[in-house]
Amino acid sequence: MGNSCTRSKKKKSSSPNPAPAGPGFSLLSNGKDGLFSKPKVSALNEKTLAVTLPMPRFEVDILPSPNLKAFTFSELQFATRNFCPDNLIGEGGFGNVYKGWINEHTLTAARPGTGMMIAVKKLRAEGLQGHKEWLSEVNCLGQLHHPNLVKLIGYCLDGKSRLLVYEHLAKGSLEKHLFKKGPKPLSWTTRIKVAIGAARGLSFLHNSERQIIYRDFKASNILIDSEFNAKLSDFGLAKAGPTGDRTHVSTQVIGTQGYAAPEYIATGRLTSRCDVYSFGVVLLELLTGRRALDKTKSGVEQNLVEWAKPHLADKRRLFRIMDTRLEGQYPRKGAFMLAVLALHCIGEAKLRPQMTEVVTVLEQLLDPPKHRTRYARSEESSRVTTSSSSSLSNNDPISPTCMTERRVTTRSSISLNNNDPISPTYMTARGYLSPSHLRAGSLKSPQGR
Repeated sequence: MGNSCTRSKKKKSSSPNPAPAGPGFSLLSNGKDGLFSKPKVSALNEKTLAVTLPMPRFEVDILPSPNLKAFTFSELQFATRNFCPDNLIGEGGFGNVYKGWINEHTLTAARPGTGMMIAVKKLRAEGLQGHKEWLSEVNCLGQLHHPNLVKLIGYCLDGKSRLLVYEHLAKGSLEKHLFKKGPKPLSWTTRIKVAIGAARGLSFLHNSERQIIYRDFKASNILIDSEFNAKLSDFGLAKAGPTGDRTHVSTQVIGTQGYAAPEYIATGRLTSRCDVYSFGVVLLELLTGRRALDKTKSGVEQNLVEWAKPHLADKRRLFRIMDTRLEGQYPRKGAFMLAVLALHCIGEAKLRPQMTEVVTVLEQLLDPPKHRTRYARSEESSRVTTSSSSSLSNNDPISPTCMTERRVTTRSSISLNNNDPISPTYMTARGYLSPSHLRAGSLKSPQGR
């Protein structure tokens, strides 16, 4: 290859010692409720809602986990060919991600092209802030394991160098497939499969023994493997949910504009329903092929939620916002069901569904009961009948048999009726709407628009 990747001198190892806090950071006393302490207030910027995190209780220690390996910096240098530019597979504000190789049995560094491929995230040195997010991810993924969470293999803490070692997911992020130009857009069936996997991962977090609020659910944090199974990544902003009789966690506003729930932005009160809102935004991205926030567009079209919302409950108008790259190859009834589900996810906070309920609806979208799916080029074109979309097998990593949670919503509580896009049972189970609202065109937005 054109780039020469030589090994640098081995860094001198030193004990972990986070850099002193810079402007805007302060060492806070430990909080009484959960992993983090009382928040600070911070202003919004264009891309993210904040850049500072509250202080974790585990700001010094890594929680013990037998599943994680502590790599040395020199090991990861060897595995990535000294972080060779040819091995760069991703970059962002957090730092760069490189592909590398390790022995799948011993987890020792291997020669390039041999053994198991890994993804090595090399964080930029950002003092205390970078260290806190790094620790949050290590401690979160080190304790939680699920088929729809990216697997953290190990970490490296060597002086100021902080690295994370993950399984490598061949297809990259959902963002890449939805918004980057490519030869083949995601099919309707694949989009639903990705949505199911992401929903299962989020549901697992919300229903864990100690609830976790993801806080930064977005297309770029959903990674896809070679079989298009979705896995959640980047847990640097994850936060423990409320305990006891508390209904929310008070924290500074942090996340990504376009995905963050409006009530969270306004009050700083964080609940699992904030994640549900973000999930609804991603559903809209899957439907429309548009970004949550697009400054290249003008007026209301910049904000996906505001632009799409008036069309979601109207079968006759929905086709106007559907992703044109689907070329009409989607089930009209299924698209409407997904649109209505998205509408409730982005609706009033107290009326949003739980993620267990969202999973149930999405599963039935992928494998509709007792009927074949019907595709439409558009509202103006004739219908074309095709075979039913493929379903998930029990051997699939994101099949229902692979998912176990502490609290599971029964299928009877949210069921789809073959004669009704979204049955009254589903819509009234949690008091979202009365059955009369289910008629096409009669569903009002939570704000009454």
